[in-house]
Amino acid sequence: MNDWKSYFNEEKFIQDLSSLLSIPSIMDVESSDEKQPFGENVQKALDFMLQIGEEEGLVTYQHNGYYGYIEFGPQDQEHYIAVLCHVDVVPASGTWSSDPFNPQVKDGRIYARGAIDDKGPTMAAWYALKMLKKSGTALKHRIRLIVGTNEESGMRCMKSYVENEPEALFGFAPDAEFPIIHAEKGQINVQLHCKPKHASNSINLVSFHSGERGNMVPDAATAIINGEFTANQISRIEELKRLNKDVTVEKVGENTYSIQTRGTSAHGMEPFNGNNAAFALASVLLSLEELQIHPYLTFIHTYLKNDFCGENLGIDFEDTITGKLTVNAGIFRYTEKDGGEISLNVRCPVKTPYEQTLEQLKTLAEQKGWGISNIRTKNPHYVDAEHEGIKALQEAYQDVTHNDATLLTTGGATYARFLSNGVAYGAVFPGKQNTAHQVDEYAELNDLKKAAFIYAEALSKLGNL
Repeated sequence: MNDWKSYFNEEKFIQDLSSLLSIPSIMDVESSDEKQPFGENVQKALDFMLQIGEEEGLVTYQHNGYYGYIEFGPQDQEHYIAVLCHVDVVPASGTWSSDPFNPQVKDGRIYARGAIDDKGPTMAAWYALKMLKKSGTALKHRIRLIVGTNEESGMRCMKSYVENEPEALFGFAPDAEFPIIHAEKGQINVQLHCKPKHASNSINLVSFHSGERGNMVPDAATAIINGEFTANQISRIEELKRLNKDVTVEKVGENTYSIQTRGTSAHGMEPFNGNNAAFALASVLLSLEELQIHPYLTFIHTYLKNDFCGENLGIDFEDTITGKLTVNAGIFRYTEKDGGEISLNVRCPVKTPYEQTLEQLKTLAEQKGWGISNIRTKNPHYVDAEHEGIKALQEAYQDVTHNDATLLTTGGATYARFLSNGVAYGAVFPGKQNTAHQVDEYAELNDLKKAAFIYAEALSKLGNL
C-alpha cells in the first residue's frame, strides 16, 4: 500500500472544505435559469469544485449546470472509474449552535450544513485524486470525480448525466457509510390529499403547516385555529403549553390562536431517529374535543403517527436483503379553503412488490375519501457481492483500517444506483453517528482524512482492474 499520508496536506484540506461549506448551496428556483438550473449558490459550489480541479491541472467539464467532472488518468483509454459526489445540500432548518454556512472547527469536528452530506466526503474524494497524481500512480483507466447538483431534490443532475455520458466501468458514491453498501432500497414518493372540512364546531382548524422536504423528518409544525371560544375552551388551549414544553400557544388575533410544536429532524430513510413535529401537533389538536373528528388530523393520528414501517397503511413489507420498509411523512399542508396534503417518502426493500404497495396506498386513500397524486418511484439497486470492483474496495478498506469490510444495505438513495456496477462507500465509519440532514451537522476531520486514504488506495486498485 502506498504511503498516502505523505501526500496529504491537512491544513489545505480544511481550508478547501471550509470554502465549499461556506456556500449555501440549497436548491433555489428564484435564482435558477438556463445556465444555473438549480440556483445561484448550487452553481457556485459546482464552479468551486471545477476551479480547484483546473488549478491542479486536471481535465474538467461542465454540462449546462447540471453536473461537472474532474478527470485524472490516461485520456486515450475508453473505460473510466466513477466517483459520484454532490455539492447541493438540504435546508438548514432548526436552531443551530452556530451559523450552518460559517464552518466551525471544534474538538476535531467541522460543523456546517453539508459537512457529512456530502461536501466533506466529496473533498476527501477530491484529495484522493490529488494524492494519486502526486504519487505518480500508474492507471489503466481514467478516474472521473463526478460533481452532482440536485441529489437532494430529485437527482435530475444524474438523470442528465446518464443521458449524455457513457457508463463507467465501476463506481462508488461517498455518500453513506463504510464499509460498502451494495444494495439500496427503492422509493415510492406520493402526495395524499383531502378536501377541506367545513366548520361545524365552535373550534375550527384554519391551517396546518409542517415540513419542507419529503426526505426529512419535520422539526417544526404550526396550526391556526379560530372560533367563538368559551372561557373553558380558552383555558384548555392555554393549558396545552403547560403540559408539554415543546408546545407553544399564542393568541394572534381576535378568536384566533397559533399552536406550534417542536420536534427533531432526521433523514427520511431513518424516520425513527427523529421526532416528527407534525405528529405531535396533530395529537395536541386532537386533545381538543371539538377537533377530534377532523379527517385531516385523524388520518395523521391513525395511519402515520409513529408507524415508521407502514403497518397501519398495510404496506409493511420486509426482505432478508434490505430489511423492513420505512415510511416518512415529510410535508404537511392544510387550509380551510384548499384542503389538506401529506407527502410520503416510502423506502422499499429490494424484493418489495411495487405494484402491490402502490395499489394498497391507492385503495386506502380511496376508502378514506382521500386522493393520491404526484407518484414518483425509484427502483431498488443491487450489485453482486462477488463483483471484482467490490473486492477491490474491500481490500482497500482492510489495508487502511485493518478491519473487515462487510457488505451493508441502506434505505438511502445514492448516485450509485445510476451505475449498473455502482455502490456506496463511506464516509461515515462503523459506530459513528451520521448527522446528515440534522441540526449541527458535522464530520470528524480524522475520519475524513482516513476516508481520503481509503479512496486513494481504492482508486489505485480500481484504476487497474
